[in-house]
Amino acid sequence: MSGYLKGGDIMTNEEQILERIERLENEIAPMASAARSMGELREELAPRLNEAVQALIVELADVESDFQIEDLLFLIKKAMRNVSNLNFTLDQLKNLIDFAQTAEPLMKSTVPQIIYYLDDLERKGLFQMANVFIDVMTKIGESHTPEDMEQIGDGMVELIGILKKLTAPEALALLDKAADLPTSVDLSHAKPVGPMGMFWRLGDPDVKEGMGVLLELSKGLGALKG
Repeated sequence: MSGYLKGGDIMTNEEQILERIERLENEIAPMASAARSMGELREELAPRLNEAVQALIVELADVESDFQIEDLLFLIKKAMRNVSNLNFTLDQLKNLIDFAQTAEPLMKSTVPQIIYYLDDLERKGLFQMANVFIDVMTKIGESHTPEDMEQIGDGMVELIGILKKLTAPEALALLDKAADLPTSVDLSHAKPVGPMGMFWRLGDPDVKEGMGVLLELSKGLGALKG
């Protein structure tokens, strides 16, 4: 009986040992799988890393003569001294990006309108007129000295003042009537007139009206002497 119990105790211990071994295998299995994956990844990446290192060595060989470790250290120290400036620059860059994102919808609607407006100006010939004006100014600049251009500019100022006076309603009405005068007069019927003929013509109502206008204009012509 005791032997059976002793044998039974031995079997229980073996079962416990086997159970522990199985549990350890279950715990080690994922680690072994991960290790195999890492090994496979290392085997796959090793040639690529070697190629990358060789390419980096070749590229660095081009700058080897221009690169100095002192320059790199100086750059690092300068960057460390200007961290606040770098932060400010990054903040301003962020503001610029935010502005661009905000203005993008507005630009999408505004740019086509500007293009349409410029196209309308082109169809009206504004740009062509501007080119002609530039050509005229170029020719004037080639034909006249700066002193002449200054004198012409002063004269243009005076002419603008005269044009302003001529745009008064009374002046425009007079000029309009004067412009109609050549079409209402037939000079082919004009004949030489002596003093008696002039005296005889004064009986014509139109001549009387004309003499009255002439006398009024003569009053104004007296101001030209001053």
